[in-house]
Amino acid sequence: MKLLDKLIIKDFLKTYFFVVVMLVLIVLVLDFTEKNDTYIRNEVPSREILKYMGNYGLYLNNLLTPITVFISVIFITSKMAGRTEIIAILSSGVSFMRMLRPFLFAASMIGAISFLLNGWILPVATAGVSRFQMTYLDKGNASSESNIHIKVGQDSYAYLSRFFKTSNQGYNFTLETIRDGELLNKLSSDRIEWDTAKNVWTLRNWRLRELRADGEDYTVGENLDTTLSIRPEDFDLPKNHHETLKLPQLSKQIRILEERGADNVSFYKIERYVRFMSPFAAIILTFIGVIMSARKTRGGSGFQIAMGFLLAFVYIILFILSRTFAENGAEYPILAVWMPNIIFALTGLFLYKTVPR
Repeated sequence: MKLLDKLIIKDFLKTYFFVVVMLVLIVLVLDFTEKNDTYIRNEVPSREILKYMGNYGLYLNNLLTPITVFISVIFITSKMAGRTEIIAILSSGVSFMRMLRPFLFAASMIGAISFLLNGWILPVATAGVSRFQMTYLDKGNASSESNIHIKVGQDSYAYLSRFFKTSNQGYNFTLETIRDGELLNKLSSDRIEWDTAKNVWTLRNWRLRELRADGEDYTVGENLDTTLSIRPEDFDLPKNHHETLKLPQLSKQIRILEERGADNVSFYKIERYVRFMSPFAAIILTFIGVIMSARKTRGGSGFQIAMGFLLAFVYIILFILSRTFAENGAEYPILAVWMPNIIFALTGLFLYKTVPR
């Protein structure tokens, strides 16, 4: 059986990588065809295009993992079933779970690689894709940010009408401290600048209003240095910033946002949940795929592969819906993120009861 284990693992991994390469190349060719006119119009260097396609290919590999794993295992298992190899294995006294072992081992290898990609390599690739799009595809659209609202403390909220990244200056700055629905103080200025020497913010033409039970104090001045729990780079974060952080950086960012009391910390937590959840999808889908294609059918493997595509797409759609549900304020976001794996794992256990022994 050890020799057969090696053959199954070898065929599984070889088929998996072949399917990955083919699907990724197809999507990259379609993406290049769609953007080619933009590349020519914006005079994008060929070197940058190739780098972008490499980064985008890594992103696609991670996105398509459920499909590629499922299709690979169904192709291998249905081919074995068509040659009556599975019947021979089971007739020799080998249990179905023992036959599953090499498939699950190969799936675990894919899951481990997926975890490394998600945690350390894919964030760098995603950041590269974002930089490419901002530099060459969305030229001139990211020079400044307007109408910025950001939480800088447990009870403190900052607002800027516009922030310029090139000069690290913001205009119409307001910092409010609100506790239990009551305004305690309000600090405003015409302009705010980042002092790189002192690592502090300098307020120009500032006004401070402090409210008390017996009245209020009003103070004005020209220049005021103040420390805030934000830096200029916090105004330059892409929308998918949580996807561009390596796993240690993601955990650090979560701690910073929790100390700040930021409202968007849930996006970063959900991203971390997803990175730990995703590798298990390869194992669960492999388990289901072997069970589905272990029987010999008259129509061959075509129908089984089609069913594999269908179920893999169902998994991806369910994953997208569960993540959206988690990001929109689910009471238990970690449960929402894990829901696709839970549903498919239970489905696999149900199907296992029907498999021929």
